Amino acid sequence: MPAQLKYIDPNRPRSLFSRTFASFSATRLGRLFSAKVVWKVDPYLLRATRGRLGMGLVLPTALLETTGAKSGALRRNAVIYFHDKGLVTIIASKAGAAEHPSWFHNLCAHPDVSFGGIPMRATVLSDEAERQRIWRLADRVFAPYATYRREAATADRTIPIVQLSARQSADAHLDKRRGEPQRRV
Repeated sequence: MPAQLKYIDPNRPRSLFSRTFASFSATRLGRLFSAKVVWKVDPYLLRATRGRLGMGLVLPTALLETTGAKSGALRRNAVIYFHDKGLVTIIASKAGAAEHPSWFHNLCAHPDVSFGGIPMRATVLSDEAERQRIWRLADRVFAPYATYRREAATADRTIPIVQLSARQSADAHLDKRRGEPQRRV
């Protein structure tokens, strides 16, 4: 994995290709393709290419490694991310589905995670004013989030926002378990 995540500025305007790709991702076909192919292949592709290549192409994605809430097994998922005030922000949207993604349950049970090969600690954002501010940023990075929020709300689900902060090497149990060197943000 890379020694440092690519910095994703949510305020930077997205290219036409990026906006078009995100729009396709929000269509019925795009969602089906994402669910059945992209999000299943991406963890392997990101791991094999050390985070340099993913099926999300222009979407800022990195590999999130969590510990299974029940199994304790290492789990890998590709997720879209961006930076805010020195923190990495990820959205547990699951494309607006009625339930949270499994990785979200895992990081709630075990908040020490690895993201892009970097040991981090996950915190779920609960302050509503801060959530609204982050949503404005998230929508700039990936416009379909607005649609996902509406669809999740119809299922009476609030999409969680997770912020990741670097953790100290002594707490990096995921990296120790894999026998990989420690990395910093």
